[in-house]
Amino acid sequence: MKLLNYTSLWFIIALFLILLIWAGSFYFIMLDEIYDSIDDGLENQKALIIQKAAQDPSILERENFDESNYQIRKIPAHQAFAYRDVYKDTLMYMQVEKDFEPVRLLTTAFEYQGEYYELRVITSMVEEDDLIEDLLISLLVLFLGITASMVILNNFLLKRIWQPFYMLLDRLRNFKLDDPKPFPATETKIEEFKLLETSLQKLLEKNVQTFNEQKQFIENAAHELQTPLAISLNKLELMVNRPLDEEQLGLAASVMDNLERLIRLNKSLLLLSRINNQQYVEEEEVALNAVAKKVVRDFSDQLEYKNLQLTLEEKGIFKATMNPDLAHILLVNLLKNAIVHNQPGGEVLVLLEDHRLSIANTSRTAPLDGKRIFERFFKQGSNGNSTGLGLAIVKAITDLYGFRMQYSYRDKHFFTLTKA
Repeated sequence: MKLLNYTSLWFIIALFLILLIWAGSFYFIMLDEIYDSIDDGLENQKALIIQKAAQDPSILERENFDESNYQIRKIPAHQAFAYRDVYKDTLMYMQVEKDFEPVRLLTTAFEYQGEYYELRVITSMVEEDDLIEDLLISLLVLFLGITASMVILNNFLLKRIWQPFYMLLDRLRNFKLDDPKPFPATETKIEEFKLLETSLQKLLEKNVQTFNEQKQFIENAAHELQTPLAISLNKLELMVNRPLDEEQLGLAASVMDNLERLIRLNKSLLLLSRINNQQYVEEEEVALNAVAKKVVRDFSDQLEYKNLQLTLEEKGIFKATMNPDLAHILLVNLLKNAIVHNQPGGEVLVLLEDHRLSIANTSRTAPLDGKRIFERFFKQGSNGNSTGLGLAIVKAITDLYGFRMQYSYRDKHFFTLTKA
């Protein structure tokens, strides 16, 4: 959800709650004012009726409302002295409406020529259900009007005000450390956006500088390590060709194994660094079926040496937009892992579908730790020649292109790559 829509949503929710509270308060305040006004009218009618009774005593005999809005009946003195003016809501049958309608009733007592009388005065009042209905309709119309105004305001005024912010986001989204482009200034009068742009500019410049320094250091370190390692290995190979006793040959072979492992480790770490730094910029649509066939041919000698049976099934064409070199490295590491950790006379299955690639292998080992198997230098087995970086390289490549890499065990070790 966009920022403007998110803030608008909360504004609308807050506005609804405020209007709801306001409507409730307004309803009770308005109802109180209505009652005060009606009660004042009843009080005035009471005074007029008592005044009229002094001029026309015949009205003292009106014991039913009939066509009038009051009734009078004689009561004992002791009962009259106990009376207080009482206002209450009640229902009265209305001939026109053919139904009971709400009325306001005033009950009081007065004295005339030594006699005491009860006076009941009624007046029509607003029906509360109608009042609530009208209030809710008015509130709904007001709420919809304000909401529509807010949406229009967001789409025209606020969207224009926030335009510099979205321009900054767009430039950040397209910014690449390995290919930094000028970060043009945004025209805005808002101080916060100017401060944000200045801070981003400084941060990106610092990151680009750090990236270039780190890249140069890694390449230099890898190159400087590779040279003495290769020289040492060559000298050991020359020494092995000379007459040596069995113990010296064993020591030399051990040193050569370690040097070869260091060379492989150095190359793998350099590759991981380049992948994480996104130095493989060139991308194209790659058919992994063709890449898989080439890798299988390259490993045919190792498959034959370990007496492994490889089955390649194509149920679809797996195409992906990625760097061709990384596509080759991805399949090399997956297939090499299936061969190295296999058992003599075992099986390797390569299954290609439209959006999925699976490589499975038999093994004497139990199911692996699926949560840690793609970590760097994680090993679960007794293969001492492994650098522990093959599957880490696979995970780095899949993460770079948004693929999903999963491990499962179903009689075989399955590594499944799914295109998002």
